[in-house]
Amino acid sequence: MGGEKTKSDSESEQRLAVLSYEQVRRLKDVMDDTVMIHGRGNFPTLEVKLRDLVTVVREKLEAPTADGGPAMRVRDIRLNGGCASHVLATESQPYNDLDLIFGVELSSTKNFDRVKAAVLNSLLDLLPEGVSRKRISSCSLKEAYVSKMVKVNQDGDRWSLISLGNSRGHKNVELKFVDSMKRQFEFSVDSFQIVLDSLLLFYECSDLPITETMYPTVVGESMYGDFQEALYHLQKKLIATRHPEEIRGGGLLKYCNLLVKNYHPAKPDHIKTLERYMCSRFFIDFPDILQQRAKLENYLWNHFVGPEEESLKYQYLLLLHNVVEESTVCLMGHERRQTLNLIAQLGNQVLYAKQTRLLPTTAFIYANGYNYYYAPLVPCTCTSYMTCSS
Repeated sequence: MGGEKTKSDSESEQRLAVLSYEQVRRLKDVMDDTVMIHGRGNFPTLEVKLRDLVTVVREKLEAPTADGGPAMRVRDIRLNGGCASHVLATESQPYNDLDLIFGVELSSTKNFDRVKAAVLNSLLDLLPEGVSRKRISSCSLKEAYVSKMVKVNQDGDRWSLISLGNSRGHKNVELKFVDSMKRQFEFSVDSFQIVLDSLLLFYECSDLPITETMYPTVVGESMYGDFQEALYHLQKKLIATRHPEEIRGGGLLKYCNLLVKNYHPAKPDHIKTLERYMCSRFFIDFPDILQQRAKLENYLWNHFVGPEEESLKYQYLLLLHNVVEESTVCLMGHERRQTLNLIAQLGNQVLYAKQTRLLPTTAFIYANGYNYYYAPLVPCTCTSYMTCSS
């Protein structure tokens, strides 16, 4: 029948939802917030509203090239990841980075180059007044403000990532330019994307404030599938995913991060199976102990920033140790022990650093012509220990 909806149509509709006024207001607050892009060396910190950064990057992408070539078309612009979850959640949801997705066509190497040029030219425009732009090259801008640059161009995956900001403890701006991407989320709680085009159009067409009776229609999408189910997982702090073997690294490190922040499996009877897939994919992507160390140290550095997060590091490594110990089935015995010992070693380093911070300033004592240092006994504050595999 012509008027009947197919199963595919219903599933597509389930992925989408219109944001409420409260969610749109939080989105506006995020877009109006001033972003600090810290530069290396003598380059100044760039201060720009997120909405203005998005606008200038889009304008650079859509501008004709210097040689008269056609402009790139931006399909849509989306807020992604933890920041999108923050907008949708009823309770405060912390997030590390500002993730933006520009939908563009990347069928040629030239378009990848144009994306890079658009971002660097945007940075040039955003330099403070009084800064001479004549002698600033694209290369120096890249060194000063770009912390990471990734290009992927293979079957089913055509995208580019440019991460702006070089100061730990401050939110980086992750600009992702996507033609196609096989996997766009790890878990249901980070699967949200919010389409920004209607809000950006509202900014262009009206100076009026957003009110409960007048605000743009903004659509959100869950790449997990069912938007309401994913939102329920976010509100109730539940862990769910699909096909973790498709995720680079298996989602193992993010999974343990959710656990340490008091998230719980949505399906406890199924979680051990998922853990085995996570561990297997992690060790496929990082088979060497040096790669594992680099990945773990980098994850700890980027995701445990500030006193509150720092305090969770040891417990995080303890949870990771337990998951790897109980759910790894793809490694030889000595390889498994090697990885467990690495995690235990990192945990001991974290514990030692924590206890060192708790030490009072060393007391200097002078008595009978001799110098003494008073070394107080450090009390044990840990309630559980990792075991080193023999």
